Order: sequence, then C-alpha cells, then structure tokens
Amino acid sequence: MSEASGQTQATVPIESHYGDAVGVSADDVRGFLLKHPEFFTQHPELLERLVIPHGQKGSVSLVELQSEQLRKKLRQLNYKLNQLIGIAKQNEKIYRVYTDLNVQLLTCTSISDIQLKLEEVLQEQLQLSSVVLKPFKGANAVPELQRRLFIEKRFKTSPFFFGRLSQHEKHLLFGELTAESVALIAIGEQRELGILAVGSSDPSHFTPDMDTLLLKQLQQVLNIIMPTILGY
Repeated sequence: MSEASGQTQATVPIESHYGDAVGVSADDVRGFLLKHPEFFTQHPELLERLVIPHGQKGSVSLVELQSEQLRKKLRQLNYKLNQLIGIAKQNEKIYRVYTDLNVQLLTCTSISDIQLKLEEVLQEQLQLSSVVLKPFKGANAVPELQRRLFIEKRFKTSPFFFGRLSQHEKHLLFGELTAESVALIAIGEQRELGILAVGSSDPSHFTPDMDTLLLKQLQQVLNIIMPTILGY
C-alpha cells in the first residue's frame, strides 16, 4: 500500500538465491533490469547493498558510483559552459573592434590613411600578423596580370577567400610579411577597386567555413570610401 496515494503498488519478486536460480543467466538479469528500470525505485534498500567494481577505489556502492558519474557530468557541463562564455566574450570584443574600425574608416581620405587604420586595429588590437590593401588603380596599383590571377582564381564564385595561398601568391600580396593563412576580400561592387588581404601566423586561423558577416560590413564601408579616393 502506498502511503502517499493509498493505492497498492505492484512490486517485482526477487529471487532470494540468484546463484541457485535454475536457468537464470547474467544476460537474463540484465534484460530484466532493462525492461524494469523502476525496479530499484521499488526496492531502494538494495541500492546501498550493491557493490560495483571500481578500477581505483575497489568496490563502491551503486549510489556512490552514480553520484560520482553525476559529478563528472556536471564538471563537463561547467567546462563547456565556461568555453561558450569565453567564446561569447571574444566574439563581443571582435564585434566592437570591427564596429569602431568601420566608423574610423569613414574619416579616411587616402589609401595610406586606410592602410594605417587597418594596421592599427587588425594587427594591434586583434593580434593578426599582417594586413595589406592593394588598390587596382593609382600609384601603387596591382599590375593587371596579378589582378586577373586573383580575381579568376580566388574570387571566381565569391568576393571572399579564406585559407592558404601558394608561395607565389603570398609573395605578390604580402611580400615578406607573415601570412600562413589569409582572408582576402575583393573590394568594389564588381570587384574592381582592389583587394584587402589579412594574414595570420596561425595556419588554421582562417578557414573556408568562416562567417563573413563582420568582413562583409568592412567590405561595404571600403566600397563607399574607395571610389572617391581612387577617383572613380
């Protein structure tokens, strides 16, 4: 009789001498417990009497083992939560940096101003190894042959490229600067204004599956200011 409900509660009979049970195997017991997961709820007094082999602690009770497993899961969840919080804080920092950069770029009046501002923010604040703005027009314009090389090879389907470059491509864009992995952005609605190249010393920093939201906003700002600067 259940004290809480006043109803009779069904119980599962227990074989008093398991070792003497004819025809009952370990698999039978396992199958029974899987079919009746409420068994130990109905017989809580058995939990403290059960002993489970433990590689480091000898024999422990089932309750102790379950408690240890729960604590382990809790530690894992806390670790993952802290990781997510750390990533969120880092993403917020990066977002603020890019937002401030976009505002500052709107005040630039020359390619050298843009280059200096990009270096100050991307290299000094975000700790990236190199940043180079290569215009397609003006005194320091990218030669036509190099321009076609990058447009056809790296920007054929998208104005963004993330990953690694060949040694020849790295030399053309970055010279002697470090760029083990790169982010390339084609500037201009028709990709006619130039290339923004950002390099990292970490070969895995820029990968093809990266999100382009912040860089797309940066691209849009450069699309606004560079035509006037370059005289288009």
